[in-house]
Amino acid sequence: MIRLTNERNLDDRVLSHEIDRLVRLAADLRAIRDGHGPTTADLSEAPILNNWAPEVRPARCLVGYVADHPEIPGVGRPIITSDLWVLAEHHGWARTLSRWYLLGRRQPASGPTS
Repeated sequence: MIRLTNERNLDDRVLSHEIDRLVRLAADLRAIRDGHGPTTADLSEAPILNNWAPEVRPARCLVGYVADHPEIPGVGRPIITSDLWVLAEHHGWARTLSRWYLLGRRQPASGPTS
């Protein structure tokens, strides 16, 4: 979300970054609509999200433990993804506003304990 106020000037770099992310997302959504999911190259560079579950902040997202993320070093780091746009659990991938994710193990469903 880009917030414009009287006190803050529009930062062209921030806006350009958001436009680029949305253009990449739109291209991926068009490909999915046309029957083409992520390519092997897309998924070979995708971080792996383990112990994940759909979650809601104000927008739907995923939470989990990430590995091989291009901007978050380490393995098994807990994260909350950017807005979730496509969840294809049966194909083992998800597309958030920022990037593709390979889906590892799903978080066990929580329920009442006896």
